Amino acid sequence: MDTKDKHNELLEAGFAALRSELAATETPRCVEKELMQAFTRQFPPKRRWYHALTLPQWGTAGALCSLTAVAVLLALSPHQAVSVSSQPWISIDDGAAFIALDSIERIEAEPHARLVEAEVPRTALAPLGVPVSPENAGDTVRAEMLVAADGHPLAVRLSSTH
Repeated sequence: MDTKDKHNELLEAGFAALRSELAATETPRCVEKELMQAFTRQFPPKRRWYHALTLPQWGTAGALCSLTAVAVLLALSPHQAVSVSSQPWISIDDGAAFIALDSIERIEAEPHARLVEAEVPRTALAPLGVPVSPENAGDTVRAEMLVAADGHPLAVRLSSTH
């Protein structure tokens, strides 16, 4: 037998005797209530910082945090807009014309532009005037794109549809 087990047996015997003695005594009903009130007066509960705010104040704080998070996400989200310049035609080559996606000055200043063939979704070409309907929205259009050295599209020429 371990000393720890012997110690537990002694404690259990003492607690059993205490329980049997206290079972016979009955305290008046109001004693516990008065003791709790006295304890509360002597040791008032400490209010945490978040208890100082009311429910409407918490709602306002949550709304402001949500709006701030959305504004930060929108500001940091990568997005590029394709814009069409006021003079969209660059040159006419064999009856097909390039449509400028950037300014003429930017296109002329690009030293290492290259021509790339691509399959472009018809819906992406809708801002350029390509007709889109529910029947052909999933179609692709074969296009030749003039691309800058950094990969930015400068101009596009539609060659044929699939």
